[in-house]
Amino acid sequence: MFRTPLTLFRTLAMAEAFSWTLLIGGLILRATADLRVAVTIGGGIHGFVFLAYGATAILVAMNQRWRLWPTVVAIVSAVIPYASVPTEQWLHRTGRLAGPWRLEETADPRDRRPLDRLLRAVLRRPRLLGILLVLAVALAFVVLLIIGPPGGRS
Repeated sequence: MFRTPLTLFRTLAMAEAFSWTLLIGGLILRATADLRVAVTIGGGIHGFVFLAYGATAILVAMNQRWRLWPTVVAIVSAVIPYASVPTEQWLHRTGRLAGPWRLEETADPRDRRPLDRLLRAVLRRPRLLGILLVLAVALAFVVLLIIGPPGGRS
């Protein structure tokens, strides 16, 4: 399904933008129709997709060996409504999303680093990687729900 870093990153960038629409729509419904459940639903979906996008940005950054700046831009773009889409376009245009998943070791000395070996090991098992990512995002989501919403209860 996600045969390249580009397809995975693009899918999550679009999902992140769509989830902003759900959250903003929920906020409007709460303000105009006193429908608090709209924020609960839209905010919950947005929160989960927000975390999934962040995890995807880190995974793709590791695979593509981005430097700090593009990695930070990709992650921070989730905080700004709809910014994940132009960020994906910028990363694609600058070639940072080009190429396949790094499944095999090459002559590059960085390929022998433990983190790169671990990355290749999980990339070779996409189902396992998907399960691990969903579990990690779900765990982070639950912890954040326990902590509570930003700015306290609303």
